[in-house]
Amino acid sequence: MTDAVVFDLDGVLVDSEPLWDDVRRSVVAAAGKAWPTDATRALQGMSTPEWSAYLTDVVGVPGRADEVAAGVIDEMVARYRERLPLLPGAVDAVHRLASHWPLGLASSSPRRLIDTVLDSAHLTDRFQVTVSTEEVGAGKPSPAVYNEVVRRLGADSSRVVAIEDSSNGLRSASAARLLVIAVPNASYPPQDDALALADVVVHSLDEVTTTLVAGL
Repeated sequence: MTDAVVFDLDGVLVDSEPLWDDVRRSVVAAAGKAWPTDATRALQGMSTPEWSAYLTDVVGVPGRADEVAAGVIDEMVARYRERLPLLPGAVDAVHRLASHWPLGLASSSPRRLIDTVLDSAHLTDRFQVTVSTEEVGAGKPSPAVYNEVVRRLGADSSRVVAIEDSSNGLRSASAARLLVIAVPNASYPPQDDALALADVVVHSLDEVTTTLVAGL
């Protein structure tokens, strides 16, 4: 029996990974630094303090990590307000599952971006709980954000379904002992070992039906 469903945000509801990549690369280029070959994959799932520290400490972007983070987030908010990159089927999937179960959101995005996306998509009232990794001890693949969502929902993790797309997201949900539906992102596909952690793999949110969720 399913108690609740928890969505990831980036790569599941919004096609934001290319935006994050572009904005961060612009910051690095403006600082005259080189973009590490493994940076895009490494940054996925990191919390705001983690990825901003990566940019300053590993890549060498000058300034304090919190200042770098603020600049990146400001640019992301501006881009979302210009055009919100909702993924196909995202809004319908949220409404469809919200009609049957309480919904949570476990996101690596900062609170400002979570609220901007949900407000712009008119989905705020569909989620009972939303948690950013910046509000817990660590980013994905740590299970911290999922553990907190489950705690706030008052649910049993073994009866909660997570919907994830990335390697670190899949690892995070699995480590929190949730049932996991993988919707692999075509542009940034998860690694095979992470995908193997999923209970079900689908190709789009349209396949995430109430029958599928209830049957897990």
